[in-house]
Amino acid sequence: MSTLKEAVEVAVPIHTAYNQWTQFEEFPRFMEGVEEVSQLDDTHNHWTTKIGGVRREFDTEIVDQLADEKIAWRTTGGDVKQMGMVRFQSVDNLHTRVELIMDIETSGPAEKAADMLGVMDRRVKGDMRRFKEFIEARGGESGAWRGRVTPG
Repeated sequence: MSTLKEAVEVAVPIHTAYNQWTQFEEFPRFMEGVEEVSQLDDTHNHWTTKIGGVRREFDTEIVDQLADEKIAWRTTGGDVKQMGMVRFQSVDNLHTRVELIMDIETSGPAEKAADMLGVMDRRVKGDMRRFKEFIEARGGESGAWRGRVTPG
């Protein structure tokens, strides 16, 4: 299992950064290889990705979510195994630190080789950079979900 970490500082208030991150169906606009995310209910999403010519579909479940603080998830179906968390920290009234931590279990020789060559790490760095560009260009969130999901 590989652990990927990346953080960016975005020039928007914490509630704007957090609110935008809750709009999972917008992820294809800044996440490379993500073709579609369908929100099934408050805690479940269905993902379609195409990375390196390999198309995968899988489901995720939000397992812990606290407004303006964190969103944690894990996969629940499909052939992708991962879990992760995104954390939000106010730097000041107009800037937020967004930190992503993911544990990914690679499957197959191509994915294992890509992981060893740092491809996955570069992809996460690029996704976070594109999130920064996306939210700063918008200046505001496209929607929000501020409910609470508790672990267990």
